[in-house]
Amino acid sequence: MPDIQPPLLDRLSALLGPRGILTDPADLAPYLSDWRMLYTGRTPCVLRPGSTAELAEVVKLCAAAGQPLVPQGGNTSMVGGAIPDEGGRQMVVSLARLNRVRDIDPLDMTMTAEAGVVVKAAQDVAMEAGCLFPLSFGGEGTATIGGVLSTNAGGNTTVRYGNARELMLGLEVVLPDGQVWNGLRRLRKDNTGYALRHLFVGAEGTLGFITAAVLRLFARPRENEVALCAVRDEEAALSLFRRFRDRDETAVRAFEYMSGTGVGFYARFIEGGQVPLAEPGDHVVLVDLASSRPDAGLRALMEAVLEEALEAGEVLDAAIGESEAQRAAIWRIREEHPEAQKREGASVKNDVSVPVSKTPELIRRASEACRRLIPGIRPVPFGHMGDGNIHMNLQQPPGMDPAAFLARSHDIMETVNAVVRDLGGSFSAEHGIGRLKTDMMEDWRGGAELEVMQRIKAAIDPRGLMNPGKVLP
Repeated sequence: MPDIQPPLLDRLSALLGPRGILTDPADLAPYLSDWRMLYTGRTPCVLRPGSTAELAEVVKLCAAAGQPLVPQGGNTSMVGGAIPDEGGRQMVVSLARLNRVRDIDPLDMTMTAEAGVVVKAAQDVAMEAGCLFPLSFGGEGTATIGGVLSTNAGGNTTVRYGNARELMLGLEVVLPDGQVWNGLRRLRKDNTGYALRHLFVGAEGTLGFITAAVLRLFARPRENEVALCAVRDEEAALSLFRRFRDRDETAVRAFEYMSGTGVGFYARFIEGGQVPLAEPGDHVVLVDLASSRPDAGLRALMEAVLEEALEAGEVLDAAIGESEAQRAAIWRIREEHPEAQKREGASVKNDVSVPVSKTPELIRRASEACRRLIPGIRPVPFGHMGDGNIHMNLQQPPGMDPAAFLARSHDIMETVNAVVRDLGGSFSAEHGIGRLKTDMMEDWRGGAELEVMQRIKAAIDPRGLMNPGKVLP
């Protein structure tokens, strides 16, 4: 057992009760490894407060004892952002029991949800009220509101609705000294000093723990069309996006790029993995159109743009979903990419972004550079071409030892990042920094930018007790 003072554990146990603290090794295990199995940490206990008031008391007790804390939501981080280190002293704070939707207002178009509300549950509550909570991505059935705000998650509909930051109007946060800042305001306009809420979104729990948020809702779509298209090359994919955007920008809800390699992995490894294209080829895009107008004419729009692109030689083949089931099946091809890659073998994942106009060059140049680095490597780029965020993933060469391939992870990431930097992009688009990428911060954000971040951290959390070892080098 790490060197934790028994009086602190006794006080925490008395405060939280038997439901609120876990100490048995079997109970702790699910909280100690990240989704990608990059890290496995140790902890003396997992704290599970049932309210903001309980969490505030937990933080006060731990602050007085100099006890570091690691917040955890759905534990879907791709960068090890919610896992304690191997030292065994950091306590995990699970926000899972803060899982109430406190309020929903279809007139204000807002929802006030606690940090532990699962994203899919928030979507369902909004739908029942005749509204839409548009944040959507593969892990939405596990990820929580607190987690997606702490990482400023993006997802599939960013091109239309923005990242998590754009979907947040107000926050409730427990600060490092145990104070509760109640900024749960439903205001669209509020220029009253510094916008503190934006400090905590994307901070990954290093400045305080988000306990609730006011979220923006939107009108529920009444028409939806989804198509899967084989395109000539990366440039043709971007040209197709521009055609849809120029025809009706408000109709484009998602525009996703996939490589033929990734689509092939899906067809091979995912049960029932059907691809409704005669020849998917090397480049595939998913187009999702949606409108709240019942007479939006999206089918005619989809067909007209695809016909233009077919005549121009940009689209080689296309399939339009004829039912909700078919539309969901097309989306499944995109969503199952990570699982298909996992079943194929070892892969190195890159979450990068460039200006939208540079996405074809990113895919082409990064793929070529990685092939030169490791002959036989298989690029599997996919992701949100409509907002410039491509997951530039690289699969091990056939027959190569997985451990030997993963040992080259740093070289592969540096190779991709060299292209990203040259194109004016970012090495962290939507997954955050966590523990995985802290060593890159000095190189990418050094100087005045990193100094300001460090000053903010020192001012708000001077003893570094909030999610230590994450974000900042």
